[in-house]
Amino acid sequence: MERETLISKWLDNNLNNQELEAFKKLEDYDDLVKLDKNLQGFKADSYDPALELQNVLSSIRHKKQPAIIWFKPFIQIAAVLTICFSLYYYTTTLDTTVTTEFAQKTTIELPDNSSVSLNAKSLLIFNKKDWKKERDVELEGEAFFKVSKGSSFKVVTKTGIVTVYGTQFNVKQRENYFEVICYEGIVGVTYNSQLTKLKAGDSFLIIDGKLIVTEKENSATPSWLNNESQFKSLPYREVLAEFERQYGVLIIAENINENQLFTGSFSHSNIDIALKSITLPLHLKYSKTNSTITLKRD
Repeated sequence: MERETLISKWLDNNLNNQELEAFKKLEDYDDLVKLDKNLQGFKADSYDPALELQNVLSSIRHKKQPAIIWFKPFIQIAAVLTICFSLYYYTTTLDTTVTTEFAQKTTIELPDNSSVSLNAKSLLIFNKKDWKKERDVELEGEAFFKVSKGSSFKVVTKTGIVTVYGTQFNVKQRENYFEVICYEGIVGVTYNSQLTKLKAGDSFLIIDGKLIVTEKENSATPSWLNNESQFKSLPYREVLAEFERQYGVLIIAENINENQLFTGSFSHSNIDIALKSITLPLHLKYSKTNSTITLKRD
């Protein structure tokens, strides 16, 4: 049965069981149901056709009424239909926005069965309606992508654009920090209008506007998917910023050079063990007051 016929019979509440199952399988079923709920407050005045006809005939016998009275119910219905289709168009063209808070991660399935895992304190935006034309997402924060093969897939960030055709890769875009790691396939990174292609194991890292040479990546997936953050010769401030995102705390570093390079890791599951992991190698001591952690020289 055609889509328009199913929707029309659904609006009339006239679907049989077989038609109802077919209606539920429509691609925009969820949007139509959402629209129906949104329109609960936009109902026309109750209208009894038999009663209205009797009123009109009675009016004709006593006094001719302006023609607009006859058309009033139809005007009301037309107004409701206009609102209905306007809201439907509006709700189906909205962007989908997914965010994570401190110490939170989530995985999203995109319309083409590609998947995105968002790290803590990150944001992802995409549009379902235009997905077949443009597989584009906007990212703020960090995410790991598993992209299904198909047309060009773009990850747009404030710093650069990542383009792929079917692969696995990680993108991290934070303040003064932009990193792309390719785990499978080929990834194109556009930065300052220049394209760099990455193969599996290659990385592209920009810190404070400077390109940083990195070692080959040997892992199959980013460490944060396994609740661990790893760092290889990165400024200590990046370690502290990631720690704050994973544990939802504020870190105060007193008389500590936050630009010194750090190599190591910390777990996302135990804050005390994690603190020791990032302080002992640098001979630092720490104290905790509620959600504030203070670091000092030992």
